[in-house]
This record gives sequence, C-alpha cells and structure tokens, in this order.
Amino acid sequence: MSPFLSSAPRTEKWQHLRLTLDEGVATVTLARPEKLNALTFGAYADLRDLLAELARERSVRALVLAGEGRGFCSGGDVDDIIGATLGMDTAQLLDFNRMTGQVVRALREAPFPVIAALHGVAAGAGAVLALAADFRIADPSVTFSFLFTKVGLSGGDMGAAYLLPRVVGLGHATRLLMLGEPVRAPEAERIGLLSELTAEGEAGARAAALARRLADGPALAYAQTKALLTAELDMPLAASVELDAATQALLMNGEDYAEFHAAFTEKRPPKWQGRQP
Repeated sequence: MSPFLSSAPRTEKWQHLRLTLDEGVATVTLARPEKLNALTFGAYADLRDLLAELARERSVRALVLAGEGRGFCSGGDVDDIIGATLGMDTAQLLDFNRMTGQVVRALREAPFPVIAALHGVAAGAGAVLALAADFRIADPSVTFSFLFTKVGLSGGDMGAAYLLPRVVGLGHATRLLMLGEPVRAPEAERIGLLSELTAEGEAGARAAALARRLADGPALAYAQTKALLTAELDMPLAASVELDAATQALLMNGEDYAEFHAAFTEKRPPKWQGRQP
C-alpha cells in the first residue's frame, strides 16, 4: 500500500464500526451486538476504506479485529444484504461481491499484523474475516460456520477456497466449505484454525497483549514477513528464495538490524524503529 496521501481528509468517524488507537495498536470493533454484528453494505465498505486509510498512514503497527456483545460476527445481515441482493442485477451483484473480496485482500495486504479476537459465533462472512487475519485468538465459546452452501451459494466466498486449505489443509477445507457444519473450539484448535485457545472470556485481553507485543517489536520485519507469507503461497521455491534474499538485503540496510547489533553489544533491549534509512 502506497504511503502517499491524496487530498481527501482522514475519516474522523466511522458509522458502521468503532475504531480506537493506542500507541500503534488499532482496535476495530464490529458494533451491532443486537444483530450479532451482522454485516451490512455499509459495514463492508467501512472496513474496506478504514483498512486502506490505516495502511497508508503507517502509524499502525498491529490491529485487533473484535466483535461487541455475545459473538464475533454472524455474517451478512439476512434482511439488509440477502434480501436486497435478490433485487439486484448481475452488474450490481458483481460490484457487491468484489467489495467483500476487497475487505479480505485489505486484511491480507495490510502492512501490519491483524489479530482476530473471537468469541461466540463466527459465521459466514464473519468466519472469513477471522480466516483472513494473521492470528486467531479465541475463547472456548467460539463456533466457526462457513455457511455459504446452506444459502445456495458457493463455499468459495470472499477468498475462503483460497485461504482455508492453506490454513487447515484441503481435506478439512473441503468438509467445512462444502457441508457448512459448525466447528467448535476444540476441533478448531485441533485442525489448526486457531492460533491460540484461551480461557473463557480472555480472548480480547490475549489479543490486546499480542497486539502490544507486535506493536512494540520490529514492525518492518513483521510487515515483510507477512508480505512474504502471502506472496510465496503460489511461488516455486526458486522464486521464493530469490524474494527472500532481496527482502533480507533490504532489511539489512535498515535501522532495526543495526539497532539489534548495538543493543546486543551494549547488553540492553533493542529500541525498534521499524523504518528503512
């Protein structure tokens, strides 16, 4: 994401979600608890645009994505989205589906780690938002459901057929996307869908602690690691090792690499900057 800003001002208030910023950590909260944070057209658009703004500003070093109330996100709002899409023509439907995919791309391409703090339901689009995060931290109440076939649509929605096999393997992904059966916390942990399973009610605190750790660390190294993990999914080995070499040469010219050596020599903790010279 280019850091160069246009003349458009920064958005001060987001209508469909809540944003807090704390010394490099952004927390984005889906805030429709009365609807289990079901997504609307506006919520998708806000997520798309907010992620783009945060990526350009370069002040955010880690992001927590959470849901208010009894669950993370129940997916697309049945009345506001499914009902409305029945009256759309093909061009309008393509625009909508491209927008949902843009949200997933923005999560994967953001130059900072994204942590999903999960509890209760993570269904449909909510499950894919969690899947697109770099870390999924959940308490025992979480249930994933990739529900797309249950409404007569492809299970490969919003990039799920690309991401899920790479997280849990093709066999598990086929079962989850085709059958749409719920996956509760113990199974989610067993098949690798979770990064961490916490005690009841502790997912938010653990996600915040991880975000702080990442925000205080070598941000450019984390950003490049994330970029390589995504880029190299479809690369042959020769291209991957060449990209790794170019990336390491770039980072070896950076402030953090020199700072590590200085800190090691002086027997003190590094003061990470996360910048290139």
